[in-house]
Amino acid sequence: MAVLAVMCVGMFLVLLDVTVVNVALPSIASGLGADPAATQWIVDAYAVAIAGLLLAGGTIGDRIGHRRVVLAGLGIFGAASAACGLAAGPGTLIAARAAQGVGAALLLPGSLAVITDAFPDRAARTRALGIWAGVSSLALPAGPLLGGFLVASGGWRLVFLVNVPVVLAALVAVPRLVTAGCGRPDREGDAPGTVLAAAGLAAAVFTVIDAGEHGFRAVTVVGLLVAAGCVAGFVVRERRASAPMLPLDLLRRPAFVGPNVAAGAMNLVLNGMLFVTTLFLQGVQHRGPVAAGVALLPMFLPLAFLAPLAGRLTARFGPRPPLLGGALVAALGAAGFALFEPDSGYLALLPAFLGIGIGAGLFTAPVVAAAMAAVPERSGLASGINNTARQTGTALGIAVFGAVAGGTAAPNAFVRGVHVLAGAGAAVWLGVALLVAWSVGRSSPTWPRSG
Repeated sequence: MAVLAVMCVGMFLVLLDVTVVNVALPSIASGLGADPAATQWIVDAYAVAIAGLLLAGGTIGDRIGHRRVVLAGLGIFGAASAACGLAAGPGTLIAARAAQGVGAALLLPGSLAVITDAFPDRAARTRALGIWAGVSSLALPAGPLLGGFLVASGGWRLVFLVNVPVVLAALVAVPRLVTAGCGRPDREGDAPGTVLAAAGLAAAVFTVIDAGEHGFRAVTVVGLLVAAGCVAGFVVRERRASAPMLPLDLLRRPAFVGPNVAAGAMNLVLNGMLFVTTLFLQGVQHRGPVAAGVALLPMFLPLAFLAPLAGRLTARFGPRPPLLGGALVAALGAAGFALFEPDSGYLALLPAFLGIGIGAGLFTAPVVAAAMAAVPERSGLASGINNTARQTGTALGIAVFGAVAGGTAAPNAFVRGVHVLAGAGAAVWLGVALLVAWSVGRSSPTWPRSG
């Protein structure tokens, strides 16, 4: 159990840093003089690095052993967290956040592999993975709340520095608790595919953020061309690679493509809305960081509490019903953001928060399960691609939603942007519902049935 506890701590920190920074953004922007574009990159640098390197992290672990990768991930994540906390300017902080993402991309698959190896008994492994998933689901709602308290008590730097002692303790514990294991040096990687994917995503995010801040200028067009070139190069590479990062034959399976696109769209709207809502609560309504963190809980608590229910519904009825129900509820929640005004009371905001949270809570577990069930013979790869799709959605969502909303220096214009995003978010969720209805079967023989 000690191994499980240490791996859960590492995973908790990685997922916590997806959301914990959001409530600190106004303080960071004020303290470092960050403009809206830099503020977006402070969040997005982390997501881009994870999305671009996640599959490579799993492959590296297979090659050299997962304990080594976990230790490397912890070391990089801890050092980068210290660099974030000591950053003297926006550029330094963005670079350190990207380094945090590199560490996270090693930790995410590495911790899961270590747990799998540590519990060879099937029943014990299932219980361990259930605990791991439960702890992971608590990280997202804990982020805004913990971030608010840390900013209020010690300033925004504490949001990052609090990771350091935890990581140091984990670095001491892992060599003592986790067996070294044997790597598979013969396992091929796909370094060119990884570079092209990461560069393409970074270029796409840059293009969106720069266009939102400055309009289409020469450097924006260059970013767009680089993104398109990387995508084309990635496709060519994956067709020729002996061990492709993304086997293109999977893209001919609607039952696999649909859930992964849906998972990316879910994170795009959820984390895009989180980004602009945090700015709305603090920059427009002038709530403190703790009050903003508490206000955001209805967006994330349902993710933790509804996951078991969604899993049971999926086991009984297949993934399609909870996916459709979750998408429709989330669409209503997204539409509710159209009612936001600068002087709106919390009761006017709550339906939108709850709708988004409940919809995502019903959606998350079955969308992962649907993607896995579509490729039962390659479950590890399927899981990695699904996580990559979700992190890609997060990176693009923050870029797009931040570009549309703009900065809070002009509150009325910002709120008008939120109203546009409400319609766009609802439309995305309705599109997801149609995608699910087309790609996910009513039932599947791979799903266990209960009475």
